[in-house]
Amino acid sequence: MKHIEVVAAVITEGDKFLITQRVGGQFDGMWEYPGGKIESGESHHEALKREIKEELDVEIGVDKFLATITYPYETFHLTMHLYYSHVISGELTLNEHASMRWINLDEAKNIYWVPADVQVLELIEQSGYFRR
Repeated sequence: MKHIEVVAAVITEGDKFLITQRVGGQFDGMWEYPGGKIESGESHHEALKREIKEELDVEIGVDKFLATITYPYETFHLTMHLYYSHVISGELTLNEHASMRWINLDEAKNIYWVPADVQVLELIEQSGYFRR
């Protein structure tokens, strides 16, 4: 089975974090944490900064590692490395997604998530990041 390794950003602002809505493909209309595939020779931080610049046209600072999760989809196995991040500069612009939203943990429970991203909510809650 094919294995895909990605990085994703939990971009925070106050007590909220940014989510993006996919457009097209198998997960059309579902919400996710922005990010993407790691290219050969890239560190996680390099890949995350590049992907967010490509997808949202902003520069981010990577703050803290959250977790690595795995998820077995029917046609591939996903490994996703998640990092808390923040916007350093630029205006958020949708280059690859249908929509974006800033949400808090309570709102996150009612989102139509990409399957692998569902388990991230529990990890965010357990991390205590928003209780600082």
